[in-house]
Amino acid sequence: MRAVFLGGGSLAVNTARALLKRGHEVVLIELDKQVIDMLSEELDCGFIHGDGSRPAILREADPQHSAVLYCLSNHDQTNIIASLVGRSLGFNRVVTKIEDPELEHICIELGLEDTIIPSRSIGIHLAELFEGRDPMEFSTMLRDDARVFSLVAHADDAGPMDALKLPERTRIVCLYRNGEFLVPDKDTDLRADDEVVLITHRANLETLNERFETSN
Repeated sequence: MRAVFLGGGSLAVNTARALLKRGHEVVLIELDKQVIDMLSEELDCGFIHGDGSRPAILREADPQHSAVLYCLSNHDQTNIIASLVGRSLGFNRVVTKIEDPELEHICIELGLEDTIIPSRSIGIHLAELFEGRDPMEFSTMLRDDARVFSLVAHADDAGPMDALKLPERTRIVCLYRNGEFLVPDKDTDLRADDEVVLITHRANLETLNERFETSN
């Protein structure tokens, strides 16, 4: 399989190195030519010199034959723009790194479902380890066709949860309201700006993306 990375930072390099060791093909896009020269000495992969948020540069990475576009530069706005451009060019999947948590809702509204906030994820993991738990165990529970999907409720979505009329094999798992974790019950009503986390069959992802990208 083929992975494309935007940015030559430590996260991109370590992920690329791991994929190369597993026999995958890697292409790295970097604006700084000096960084490319340095990395070319340690990574046996393809390099593209240029601004990875520009369509012409991403086309060089051959979206139709790439499994994932990892947008891991040091600039949140660049990563978001590159993710949207990459998706429009046909990358099968895009992963968007952001550092500012305030941009997370925007990413969700834009349909960038594979958005990561490394510092928060690591902080939670370390806190859980301190208390004797391992949050990474959750990933082993999502097997076969199970997927997680999140959306931000708008004013038109406020009211009984059943009014969302979700696809079959889809359930609301939890809510985040003003940053607070909530487990809903049958009497819980949605409010505007609630972040809703669903578990669903992977076949529903396209329908959910289309509905919640274009509605409201």
